[in-house]
Amino acid sequence: MTTMSTPPTQSPTGTSQVLIVDSQPIVRYGLRCLLQLEPDLNICGEALGLSQAVQLAHELNPDLIITDVALADGSGLELVKEIASGSEGPAVLVCSMQSEMLFADRALRAGARGYISKEEPTDLLLAAIRRILDGRIYLSEQMTDRMLSRSVGSSSEDASQSPVETLSDRELEVFGLIGQGVTTRQIAERLHLSPKTVETYRENIKLKLGLQNAAELTQRAVQWVLES
Repeated sequence: MTTMSTPPTQSPTGTSQVLIVDSQPIVRYGLRCLLQLEPDLNICGEALGLSQAVQLAHELNPDLIITDVALADGSGLELVKEIASGSEGPAVLVCSMQSEMLFADRALRAGARGYISKEEPTDLLLAAIRRILDGRIYLSEQMTDRMLSRSVGSSSEDASQSPVETLSDRELEVFGLIGQGVTTRQIAERLHLSPKTVETYRENIKLKLGLQNAAELTQRAVQWVLES
């Protein structure tokens, strides 16, 4: 875990208000049941997608938002960029099944205060929440070590970088949707983009990953989704 610090984020009453954002009802229910047992935490709202989360964040002014990477109508990284861009915005903890090695650094660069895998035990999730509400950053020790190695220019770290890691946040989002069998038109509608823009992202992805055609792109994307 890191030791970086920022001003604490907590409501004046001493009870921190938490907004849960996840497209899966069972996950939202589980988080709600867990956090309701904590006297210093209060669930002020739930959202299943990006647009709803943005609206509730402005209406409810939570101290902390817990969000997945993959949302019903967009990306949790886009939510982080929109919500956590200002100094007065709520803290954001990304909680996801997606690869920490691929998404944690992106989440922090977008403005999140931490990243934790859904596979971690509940006591570690609670520790991450309180660490962030205390104004600090939360990452696993493995990810912290990796980021420190990268910051000092470790050549071995650069050599082990996956080509997928070179994709931009939006390219990675499109890549994941391709792997889920979503068509170009459906991707455009879901991400509020034009089909032409999505095609441009597809071409950029093929170039960065060294793929020759649409069939290779689809195969690689499906493989990546299954592995992830």
